[in-house]
Amino acid sequence: MISDQIRSRLIELVGASYVLTHSDDTAPYAADSRKRWFGKALVVVKPGTTKEVAAVVRLCAETRTPIVPQGGNTSLCGGATPDASGRQLVLSLARLNRIRAIDTVNNTMVAEAGCVLATLRQAADDADRLFPLSLAAEGSCMIGGNLSTNAGGVQVLRYGNTRDLALGLEVVLPSGEVWNGLRVLRKDNTGYDLKQLFIGAEGTLGVLTAAALKLYPKPRAQATAFVALNSVLDALKLLTYLQSRVGDRLTAFELTSDFCLRLARRHFPHLPAPLVGTYSQYVLFELSDTQDEGVGALAESVLAGAMETGLVRDATIAASKAQVRQLWALRENMTEAQILEGAHVKHDISIPISRIAEFIWTCDARLARAFSGIRIVTFGHVGDGNLHYNTILPEGADPAMFLAHSSEINRIVHDTVAEFDGSISAEHGLGQYKRDEILRYKSTVEVELMRALKRVVDPLGIMNPGKVL
Repeated sequence: MISDQIRSRLIELVGASYVLTHSDDTAPYAADSRKRWFGKALVVVKPGTTKEVAAVVRLCAETRTPIVPQGGNTSLCGGATPDASGRQLVLSLARLNRIRAIDTVNNTMVAEAGCVLATLRQAADDADRLFPLSLAAEGSCMIGGNLSTNAGGVQVLRYGNTRDLALGLEVVLPSGEVWNGLRVLRKDNTGYDLKQLFIGAEGTLGVLTAAALKLYPKPRAQATAFVALNSVLDALKLLTYLQSRVGDRLTAFELTSDFCLRLARRHFPHLPAPLVGTYSQYVLFELSDTQDEGVGALAESVLAGAMETGLVRDATIAASKAQVRQLWALRENMTEAQILEGAHVKHDISIPISRIAEFIWTCDARLARAFSGIRIVTFGHVGDGNLHYNTILPEGADPAMFLAHSSEINRIVHDTVAEFDGSISAEHGLGQYKRDEILRYKSTVEVELMRALKRVVDPLGIMNPGKVL
């Protein structure tokens, strides 16, 4: 239970309305989005400015109170969930939701950590610019969390991860000091690039309060196509084919198996079948350009060439914005469809693009030998090597018994990922979920370097303890 003294001091700092202590009020902040991790918050504090964040962190440093920074609470790895001790303060950044500046000549935006991603994308659009980070959770995730996990999404192929979109940061350090690194420069060769320490650190080194972000010219034309293929290997051949012919106009390249497509349509029957017939694999790809015309013709031309060689079996190009939304809805609802299907074990992995097909063949076979009837859900951003390689319980199996084998499933998948020189976390982070697992796959030197950084930056160990390390 929080002491009256600390509660009073927090109220002085941010106001009584923004200090939540009743269990009914704190409960939504103490469970992750997947309802897999449940904790108990000492208190939830909702500062409204960077100055208030700094004051709260100074108080926590003084009282040795652990801090769990939280944005939209969309973490899939328990990275923003307090533990069950009831000793950790949840620091909600939701009120830091202002866009401080948009510069259309410099192509930059300065936004606070609590800005919802969809809001930033709309603000950029209103300014006739593009902020390219796009995720299924963009209606609720916040840019601070996106930066803290180095989020990816569907346009990494062209624009890069969140790390690539950040020019500068404002960070409250564990001491309560504020580092103002909100530079909007593309070139700044003045020593260590400190912002990179905090991007992907999942709040374990400090609290991100604002970011300087890159904007791009807004595309004037887009073409979205859904194509059928015989194999994953053919999907990789199609990726190479497209890149050689359309260059960086290729904005997204998403792979999905036939099972994933059927799963999405089973649980979302209003979504139409994009093609007649059944094929092993499908790719949803998008071309975009700042020119008003020509992208549609280019998509038709490259697809015609791919079909002539037999690489593509069938294809459709969206003829309207409504059809574009339907095609993307099939892809975006795959995660929800697997949840509705029943007990599942998720994996967010990356593999060298050239080895993806071999990885899938190998890992599918190993799982099938170990767990008869296991169903494998394979989809993701194959254009940048990121697969969501998930498993669902066999039909008719007991969910509890299936989930009891989660560690064994993870071991097969993660060991195979390591064998193929991949990563067991591509865009979701480590959080609590993979904190211990990562020790099997990182060298002692690498882990100790990370721990050394943590000790130097956060000597009291109060920043998001129990996550990443």
